[in-house]
Amino acid sequence: MTPEFARQLAELSHETRRQIGALVDRSGHVEYVMIGDNRRIELPDFKRIRVAVDRFRGLRFLHTHLRGEGLTPDDLTDLALLRLDLMVAIGVNPADGFPGLVNAAHLLPTTAVEVRTASNATPYGFLPPKIASQIDVDFLSLINSLEEEMARNRHVSRQDGRKDRSILVGVTSGPIADAEESMAELQELAHSAGVVVQDKVIQRRQAIDPRTVLGRGKLDELLIRSLQLGADILVFDRELTPAQVRSLSEATDLKIIDRSQLILDIFSQRAQSSEGKIQVELAQLKYLLPRLIAGQDSAFSRLAGGIGGRGPGETKLEMDRRRVRDRINRLEKEIESQRLRRHERRKVRTRNNLPVVSIVGYTNAGKSTLLNALTNSDVCAEQRMFATLDPTSRRLRLPREQEIIVNDTVGFIRDLPPGLLSAFRATLEEIGDSRLLIHLVDVSNARWSQQRHSVERILEDLKFAAIPSILALNKADLVDGETLQAISRQLAQGGNREVVTISATNQKTLQPLLERIGEMLSQDLGLKVDERNLDAGRLSRIA
Repeated sequence: MTPEFARQLAELSHETRRQIGALVDRSGHVEYVMIGDNRRIELPDFKRIRVAVDRFRGLRFLHTHLRGEGLTPDDLTDLALLRLDLMVAIGVNPADGFPGLVNAAHLLPTTAVEVRTASNATPYGFLPPKIASQIDVDFLSLINSLEEEMARNRHVSRQDGRKDRSILVGVTSGPIADAEESMAELQELAHSAGVVVQDKVIQRRQAIDPRTVLGRGKLDELLIRSLQLGADILVFDRELTPAQVRSLSEATDLKIIDRSQLILDIFSQRAQSSEGKIQVELAQLKYLLPRLIAGQDSAFSRLAGGIGGRGPGETKLEMDRRRVRDRINRLEKEIESQRLRRHERRKVRTRNNLPVVSIVGYTNAGKSTLLNALTNSDVCAEQRMFATLDPTSRRLRLPREQEIIVNDTVGFIRDLPPGLLSAFRATLEEIGDSRLLIHLVDVSNARWSQQRHSVERILEDLKFAAIPSILALNKADLVDGETLQAISRQLAQGGNREVVTISATNQKTLQPLLERIGEMLSQDLGLKVDERNLDAGRLSRIA
């Protein structure tokens, strides 16, 4: 910035009593001129112009301040969000309109590790305030060295793989402790989806912002934080409305996804059978349909392969919506035919008089491991959420020489997306034909009580709460004896439920569970035989 240019800006600003600014490229050409009021100035909208992650925008912003103040928080926020080369504020002398001190700042190429470990880390570097004639900074050399360091830091941070990097965002109007528990579960979901979690942010508000969820100031802080950490995705711990997705997408070029979309993504990764893939696709399409909008500001223009991201145009948008509705109708018909086929298979089991016992529970509670231990099977069992999507049935002979069918079912989770529950209803009907449920609880999990209540709520919603059940406390080997006894007593006193303690990886602990299954099935069968005999007696008396 030459002294002549600084003086010209200052004099014009003094005469008009307005802030005046110019965006200058690296060749020294003025690209834009802006005029504000006496307090602030608006910069042009750059949201459609992408910037490489290891480069600045190639523009520096020179503008005047009429009150003698240095760089304001708004100036620094614009510097970070627009990735400008420099933010420069020229003080204007109120007496004669000559330029005063020049304050300037640039972004610092800090590493993600430095950002996370330093509690007071700042993304800005400040040049010493000087008058325009004394500025001796080699601008191009400064910018080139900063970009080279940014590129090096980016390369180092990406050495752990090409996985997406995310910041988890929680907004609550309730207790912070509940929000922290929910965020811990969201982090597990992110890991299961193969996403690297860079940071977690929780904001407590009196009310959730209907437009951007977060407050505007907090959103700016979050976007700056994402730039520092090199994050690609913002994951919100709630289901976002289409309007909220649109508003957030207008504020940033980062991918915006919510809890429901993350769960759907995990399901799409895990689905192996054709039936599972159809159910997941149906749930995804039902989720996407109300979120289809026109133009590049669509949330799904940020997502690879996202429907609705193929360009603007109202006609094209309507065609996309029509295709999605047609596809939903075809998938629903296919699921209905699968439901009928499942019904026929269940009729065969009924004719063979084989009782069905279903293992239900929260995701990652150990249901597949228990099925393998009971039936000597080799169903895929992993220490991650939603490892099992396709239900599996196996025969099991109980100690009383009674044969049963054991079902391994899809895991439940808090706030399960309604579309997912609807799409998997044909699969979940298997639970409805069960004579007995084994409600498996991971007692080693600190949130086991909330998880148990979540499963019971979903069973009530599915109208399966009346089926007799055994509460099996799994992973007992990971909990000390006194705690386990206290939990067992608490649950036994809380209602008329059967409680057993097991470890699915230890066959010796499963005998009490098998005996209790046999006893409850025998009682159930005996009751049904008595009812049939009673009905037969009534008929003979009528005759």
